[in-house]
Amino acid sequence: MAPPDLLGFAVEQGLVGVKIHVDDGEAASLRAMPHTALQGFGAEARALGLAVHVETSTTAEDDLAQAVAIAQVVGASSLRCYPRYEGRVSEIIARATEDLRRLERFDPGGQMRFTLEQHEDLTSTELVGIIERIGNRRLSLLFDFGNMINAFETPLAALAIQAPYITEVHVKDCLIVPDRDGWAHLACVSGAGHLPMQALLVELLLLGSDLPQVTAFGLEEEEAYFAPALRFPSDQPDPFIPARSQSYTDPGTGDLARRLVREAAAARVQVATVRAMLVDIAAEADDQRNRP
Repeated sequence: MAPPDLLGFAVEQGLVGVKIHVDDGEAASLRAMPHTALQGFGAEARALGLAVHVETSTTAEDDLAQAVAIAQVVGASSLRCYPRYEGRVSEIIARATEDLRRLERFDPGGQMRFTLEQHEDLTSTELVGIIERIGNRRLSLLFDFGNMINAFETPLAALAIQAPYITEVHVKDCLIVPDRDGWAHLACVSGAGHLPMQALLVELLLLGSDLPQVTAFGLEEEEAYFAPALRFPSDQPDPFIPARSQSYTDPGTGDLARRLVREAAAARVQVATVRAMLVDIAAEADDQRNRP
């Protein structure tokens, strides 16, 4: 699926926007597009009334600057990132903090909001510490339903810690798999895994006072994506995190075209599944309101 196809999917499903990685679509990705094509993508999204949120899988200076530039050209309202360094946790935190301080220089006009995602290595407390240390009002957290598992945290406990700073969300489901003395996660069809999806949605929808705190819920159906444990209860202080590539789901050795058709169908089912959860939440809220 190339970036313009995602716009069509969003319209078909009645969604209000798209969340797209700079490398989605490989040779047809935003990163590979010439400037005029990026402008065209942004113009098409605006014509369709769709918000655009861009994502990248790094905080390294050059790649982050390029992702910001791409996001600016397509008129994105936000950019998600996360650190992917090898080293001691303290080193990763220090490097990520230094990287993220550059965001104001990359976007001096304040066109965008930025989100830092928990991505399997750092704990919720460590992420909150980065946000508070930087003190950039346009930098907040993206809460992923399952990525805390690999840092040996549970979803609702991680949400409670991250809650004051969450403005965007990745909605997905996964199986929690024992891995050495920690937990890996294996993404699965939404509603078929171990995550308390509906409870997480309730807590996230309740964030904010006069206005909703969460401004974007991105749907991720990543069936068969596997991520190993990175933090363990036996960790010594300042554990070492090994190098890793950005997230990738192996399509296997079968018919790729058939696999892509199946993934598109699964994405449609996920939209329906999450909408059904939201209907249940709304009905429960109405019931609570109408009780004497």
